[in-house]
Amino acid sequence: MPLDKLTSRLQAALAAAQSLAVGRDHLAVEPLHLLATLLEDGGVDGLLQRAGVEGARLRADVDAGIENLPRIGKPTGEVAASPQLARVLNLADRAAQQ
Repeated sequence: MPLDKLTSRLQAALAAAQSLAVGRDHLAVEPLHLLATLLEDGGVDGLLQRAGVEGARLRADVDAGIENLPRIGKPTGEVAASPQLARVLNLADRAAQQ
């Protein structure tokens, strides 16, 4: 998915997700990193509420999931999108095209 097709808000969330992954010495940027930044931003609170999702519980579960991600022993500062994150973005792109 070309990054220029993304909204500025999503581009900012992806940058924050990358920063989160680097700061935690993770191997790659995962969907959990992106979800954490979207939840932190607060822009999805209304959507979660309408879907019947308890935001505080979801945030706690996401934080726990991030804590369990593997860490790099000797961080280099380089981190890329995981195949799972690429798949999520590609599926979102596909859905937007339909």
